Amino acid sequence: MADDKRQEAVCVTGANGFIGSWLVKTLLNSGYSSIHASIFPGSDPSHLFDLPGAKDCLVVYEADILDLDAVCKAVDGCKGVFHVASPCTLEDPKDPEKELVLPAVQGTLNVLQAALRSKVRRVVLTSSISALVPNPNWPPHKTFDESSWTDLDYCKSRQKWYPVSKTLAEKAAWEFAEKHGIDVVAIHPATCLGPLLQSGLNASCAVLLNLLQGSQDTQEYHWLGAVHVGDVAKAQVLLFETPSASGRYLCTSGIYQFGDFAERVSKIFPEYPIHRLVA
Repeated sequence: MADDKRQEAVCVTGANGFIGSWLVKTLLNSGYSSIHASIFPGSDPSHLFDLPGAKDCLVVYEADILDLDAVCKAVDGCKGVFHVASPCTLEDPKDPEKELVLPAVQGTLNVLQAALRSKVRRVVLTSSISALVPNPNWPPHKTFDESSWTDLDYCKSRQKWYPVSKTLAEKAAWEFAEKHGIDVVAIHPATCLGPLLQSGLNASCAVLLNLLQGSQDTQEYHWLGAVHVGDVAKAQVLLFETPSASGRYLCTSGIYQFGDFAERVSKIFPEYPIHRLVA
């Protein structure tokens, strides 16, 4: 992308989270000079200003993604939006609709509505591998790809609400984009791992930490891959900068059941008390 394009403002939602922080870092390293960092009200963005160039290029907007007016203020004047913000937790939600589904779906629609108002050139939607799998009806000998969609009934029957929230949010995004003519590209990271820029532990890295600490949870219905968070951030920027990019893009080293992941980790880190889930 030409340097003058990188002078245009872009917005990152969830900018102080794990992926969002790496995305801000990557945008700064790529020469973007005006970044609107949208964060949940009251959350801490201080680590973002430790990034080289941030003090001159970064403006923080407190915006709950369920607050359309606040989201519109964060997006105003931007030519690109990276929508990263979406609730994710390892704990079982007490109210899945309120805690996961509503923020994911309505939050995404609010971001797209704000993008529409501001005539944004492109929205890069951070979906998830959880919007692709589990899909028990996928042909057994066919490699999973971006044409797969998570089986909502399968997940609901097993109380797996994060995949439900990400799948419904992405489907709502495509419907909105088609109706209003917005340029949307979706990226589907697997379990993001890598150095933390933020002070708190995020859900994806907590999966690895729990495993290293000897958790014996079999995660029977948990399918994942692994991908470095820095690679995800680079891919997000690449998707924004590549005019020919369209549709869905899986970003992972593979898709496999949690037991297979645990087995691989146990071989890499034999000194840790990793519970062997695979015979």
